[in-house]
Amino acid sequence: MTAGTTSIYRFSGFELDTAERTLKHGDESLLMAPRVFDTLKMLVENCGHVLGKEQMLSEIWEGSFVEENNLAQNISLIRKVLAKRDGGSFIETVPKFGYRFVAVLESDGHGSSREVGAASPVPAATSFAASKPETSYVRSGDVNIAYQVAGTGAIDIVFVMGWVSHLEYFWEEPHFAAFLNRLASFSRLILFDKRGTGLSDRVPLAELPTLEQRMEDVHAVMDAVGSERAVLIGVSEGGPMCSLFAATHPERTAALVMIGSYAKRVRDEDYPWGISPDDRDAFYQLMQRDWGKPVGIEERAPSLAGDAQFREWWATYLRMGASPGAAVALTKMNSEIDVRSVLPSIRVPTLVIHRKGDMCLKLEEGRYLASLIANAKFVELDGIDHLPFVGEQDEILDEIERFVSGVAPLGVHDRVLATILSVKLAESGDAAARKAAEDSIRRHLALFNGQEIADASGSILAAFNGPARAIRCAAAIEAAVSYFGFSIRSGLHTGECDVEDGQYSGYAVELSKLIADESDADGMLVSRTVKDLAAGSGISFVDQGVRSFDGIEGEWRLFSVAS
Repeated sequence: MTAGTTSIYRFSGFELDTAERTLKHGDESLLMAPRVFDTLKMLVENCGHVLGKEQMLSEIWEGSFVEENNLAQNISLIRKVLAKRDGGSFIETVPKFGYRFVAVLESDGHGSSREVGAASPVPAATSFAASKPETSYVRSGDVNIAYQVAGTGAIDIVFVMGWVSHLEYFWEEPHFAAFLNRLASFSRLILFDKRGTGLSDRVPLAELPTLEQRMEDVHAVMDAVGSERAVLIGVSEGGPMCSLFAATHPERTAALVMIGSYAKRVRDEDYPWGISPDDRDAFYQLMQRDWGKPVGIEERAPSLAGDAQFREWWATYLRMGASPGAAVALTKMNSEIDVRSVLPSIRVPTLVIHRKGDMCLKLEEGRYLASLIANAKFVELDGIDHLPFVGEQDEILDEIERFVSGVAPLGVHDRVLATILSVKLAESGDAAARKAAEDSIRRHLALFNGQEIADASGSILAAFNGPARAIRCAAAIEAAVSYFGFSIRSGLHTGECDVEDGQYSGYAVELSKLIADESDADGMLVSRTVKDLAAGSGISFVDQGVRSFDGIEGEWRLFSVAS
């Protein structure tokens, strides 16, 4: 298979001499263990061709029994050595098969060109911008969402960046481009800008996306690219949204990965690791004063905070990602996020990665996330950078690649997270008017995409994918049935439901009925879980104290919805 007879190979400033067994970058000699060197030699000699794992294992460790993980470790070490001197992507992972060396080889030591076969190698670090994927758009509701697709792997990955984003400017930073290229080497990588940011439609500050709307945008993008099921990777603030999606739509989620993420942003007595309210307010003021400069770089990328080129890219990236007003509004909305009650409902394979010295989000926050998700794998890595593409990115990428390669086929998901609305119509002797009111309620359920649940208690019950839509549906129902002279009592709770033949049951359904019993006529009460997940919706809540219910464990803090 090997093409040519040369012993010297040059690529992106490196020189590999297979006869002398040396690797240099400029004047620097790079040391490698013998087996690691043999791995690189084999890949380079077969540049542009896919090498199967079994073939590599048998030739590199001839006559010895070794595990596949030994090869993966060698590949990881090579990537680290090369990326440390040049931020490019040199080795492509071919899912379920092997590896391919994809750097462009220059002339050999005798000045002749080396033939590399029919494959078209991806340039290593020389032209990130030239290799940017095409940006497309899909309609989500009445908003256009920008997305990209890179790679052709068998596994779909939806990558959700935290805070603000800009698809096309991702690829202008060599470290970020290398990170994304590596993900795309073993997957079909799906990227998108959240509504209100980057290349997606800008929206009024009062209409910035809630977690619920961000889930809908993920749905729209997955449908647009024909992805039935994907691994969701959420970075920082992207983690809570991905966790909510995984709990609500397990049938569309192959696995969940959260990197440097959190369950709640602001500190309280039950969550001592979050940022203090005073420090958060100070950050809002900093953003309002200095947006357009490299805001937050010292906490998010301390190892590159002194690099002038990276500082310039970060400042431009933030400006392109969001306007000053939108950035402040998004950050305030993210401060309201609290998904602690959602995490125990996640049933898909989950990997939580956190750097020990993360200067933006504490290690304890990652540990806490993993502790609440059944069978989650928690990985602590060295480093102080929050951004996963800054610092030793291959450590993170190696963990992700190993994890997603072991994801099991789609199973049957009979439990999902849902918001249950219970509507109790006041008693009346006028059967015709009651029938008209019930028909109106069901029309509104359909209008707000609620799925009615059969129930023998006299309540009208419906399941929703998100709490804000359920609350707005209940408010619309209240206004509609008043036309027929009826009052209603509504109760809402978001929790785990058993699903069989399209019907929902379980404690969340029962609790919503009990909460409705507590509400006044033409009143609506919601659980704290509903309130927490409605962050950023613009809906206001009033604390109505704690209740206990027969047959339901624990105490439940309830809130009324302000008109």
